[in-house]
Amino acid sequence: MGAFLALVGWLLLGVDGLLLLAPLGVALLLFNRGSMPWLIMRMYGAVRLSPDQAPLLHAALVELSARAGLAAAPSLYYIPSRIINAFTSGRRDDAAIAVSDGLLRVLETREVVAVLAHELSHVHNDDIRVMGVADLFSRFTSLLSLFGLLLLIVNLPLLLLGGVAVNWFAILILIFAPHLSALAQMGLSRTREYDADRNAVNLTGDPEGLARALVKIEQGGRNLFERILLPGRRMPEPSLLRTHPPTAERVKRLMQLKLTHRPTPLALASKRSELPEFMMRALSQRTPRWRMTGLWH
Repeated sequence: MGAFLALVGWLLLGVDGLLLLAPLGVALLLFNRGSMPWLIMRMYGAVRLSPDQAPLLHAALVELSARAGLAAAPSLYYIPSRIINAFTSGRRDDAAIAVSDGLLRVLETREVVAVLAHELSHVHNDDIRVMGVADLFSRFTSLLSLFGLLLLIVNLPLLLLGGVAVNWFAILILIFAPHLSALAQMGLSRTREYDADRNAVNLTGDPEGLARALVKIEQGGRNLFERILLPGRRMPEPSLLRTHPPTAERVKRLMQLKLTHRPTPLALASKRSELPEFMMRALSQRTPRWRMTGLWH
């Protein structure tokens, strides 16, 4: 992605473009430390959970964090929504993990613990920062490409009159560079997801728990009719355009780990989780829909 950005800069401004973009790239690497967790959680209407409100989840998160070698466990947030989801925000020393009401109700304890381990692996691998930098590179590439195409349109009369020579190869690069950069970004995202799955198994010793959770999360957004007759309805895009790998492939890899990898299982995963009273009331309060923030939850 950095190469695409540098190439577009060179096509537009030559060597000066490279010299201009070099410090910009360094600044992105140094200062893009990930989004502020509290802001992301606020956009989702998430509520921070104390150890008293969710003792089992906190205990699991603390033990998983210790196994991952993190200095401190991430903050834990609860999203009062029926959607089955969990995600991570922030950086290694200031991270937050959010779990939805739907996820806590649908998944068993071992599956919830496996999901926490997966999200914690993103924290340990600093995936939020890595993907944030990749996203910024893609955005800047698109912006420079658009600028170059606008210059082309402005000079179109001269091109038609034959007053200037046109490097059509450079124009093709300007057109396709943003798309190639986006494909590279999505490929990187899929790779990080596979790594997070494998690292989660290293933390929990329970590949089957994560596999079962992935299947339930995928099926949770579809009704029985869709699951039987239209299994691919919610994922019409080709695999190359997905930010997450296909669930079936992830499950297959996890089942292979089950046969070859046997770390110490997490004892807390065998216990039964109890939802606090305010969670029991929350399900009827938040139906998944598009919010004013542009997010679906």
